[in-house]
Amino acid sequence: MSVEDETETVCRVCGYDDEVFWEGGWPTAAICPCCGNESDVGDAGVMGLRNYRGYWVGHGAPWHDSREERKQKRQGWNLLEQMANIPPQWR
Repeated sequence: MSVEDETETVCRVCGYDDEVFWEGGWPTAAICPCCGNESDVGDAGVMGLRNYRGYWVGHGAPWHDSREERKQKRQGWNLLEQMANIPPQWR
């Protein structure tokens, strides 16, 4: 599969999987409702996303989006299980 064909639906920072963050090798400017990262802002390189991830987790891993429909997703939420979704190249 070429880069142009790739669609990334997992946030590179926190592992949230329910958005299209990168498509065809390009960021979609989607903002992760979990960690608040915007694709290509904090996650374009491994060191940048590790810094963002460390800051986010160090501050208690708060959910960015507090809308009512996201509360259901947060019930029973397990940070470590979600972070296991992060592709190996972005850990």
